[in-house]
Amino acid sequence: MKDRKIDLFMKKNNLNIGDLVRVTERDGSTYEGRVMPPYELSPGETLTIKLDNGYNIGILIDAIESIEVVEKAKEAPKMEFKEVLPRKEGLPGVTILGTGGTIASRIDYKTGAVHAAFTAEELAKAVPEIFEIANITPKLLFNIMSEDMKPEYWKRIAHETAKALNSGEDGVVIAHGTDTLGYTAAALSFMLRNLTKPVVLVGSQRSSDRPSSDAATNLICSTRMATADAGEVMVVMHGETGDTYCLAHRGTKVRKMHTSRRDTFRSINDIPIAKVWPDGKIEYLRYDYRKRSEGEVEVDDSFEERVAILKIYPGVTSELLEFFVDKGYKGIVIEGTGLGHTPNYMIPAIERAVENGVAVCMTSQCLYGRVNLNVYSTGRRLLKAGVIPCEDMLPETAYVKLGWVLGHTDDPEEVRKMMLANYAGEITPYTRFDTFLR
Repeated sequence: MKDRKIDLFMKKNNLNIGDLVRVTERDGSTYEGRVMPPYELSPGETLTIKLDNGYNIGILIDAIESIEVVEKAKEAPKMEFKEVLPRKEGLPGVTILGTGGTIASRIDYKTGAVHAAFTAEELAKAVPEIFEIANITPKLLFNIMSEDMKPEYWKRIAHETAKALNSGEDGVVIAHGTDTLGYTAAALSFMLRNLTKPVVLVGSQRSSDRPSSDAATNLICSTRMATADAGEVMVVMHGETGDTYCLAHRGTKVRKMHTSRRDTFRSINDIPIAKVWPDGKIEYLRYDYRKRSEGEVEVDDSFEERVAILKIYPGVTSELLEFFVDKGYKGIVIEGTGLGHTPNYMIPAIERAVENGVAVCMTSQCLYGRVNLNVYSTGRRLLKAGVIPCEDMLPETAYVKLGWVLGHTDDPEEVRKMMLANYAGEITPYTRFDTFLR
């Protein structure tokens, strides 16, 4: 492969990744920072350096007047990492399970790369505060992008979580990428039965090499919540844009609502369980959460993967629904419009699906509010066709729950009964006026 301009520039100037350089542009602008690895898919026309403030900038090679190496990169010292640090007497025990994402990552300032930090020693360096809260046992299950999460991984997380809790740990924290964190939280809410201790999922919107990273605050607050008086699956993330407090959300009622804000996670159709401050203060916002108790945690991971979500939009065709039926899918969650509607012309295809033993459930793409198929004639036709209205469940929660239910039964009446039963707080009994996002 032909060398790119950046490759030739680095060879000519004897530059290595991690070198501290002073770059002067033709217009007189001067920058000082560490040389970063060139982005592999870029045209290779810019030099990227990391400034002292933590941010990266790209400088067009053709605009560079001169470059001076202030300091050559040092060889990173080889370290023997310890998986377990000495335990401190009197502190609770918390296992942190890593699945990927940036929540417990560390930056290598020589290369600029971000790595998962899941040995005890690495975690101690990245977020030393958590070792004053609890005796931490870290374990990296896998290191995947959030979008690569799948049901078989949910099962492993569930078993590892139960194993830790049943071995005497006081709580479990699961580090997870934010994009599908809500799905995993819902899956664990159904798979972990007789849950007696806190299980906290946590992520980070900003990587640890950025000054605005939320990783440390989120991890500290999640460790606090993992030692608290709660026996539920929760998501703990920033509660507002600053670093003041986090919110603990119920695992079946939480959704990522913004692509980049640090307070992206919100409780939908419900209120959070608690506010959590890094200093250890916890303010419970409700009192109907499951309390910490004694008992063996059980794993019920039966799950039918042939379940799909279908979003309704103007012009949607029945062919999409027919496709799932013809491919042998066992369940379909429809994200209907408004109160839970589809175009009338789709109802015959829904009737065919139900007749073929496919469970068809209705949610609303509005997210807030609840499905009501009794208001309009379309809704009543859907009820008559055999559609199961999913109350105020989030579409992703309904998807996970339907897969879990179909893992236990394919009897239509039993499926309906289980989908309408409230197993993990996924259904709010009545619509609250104080939960709508403003």
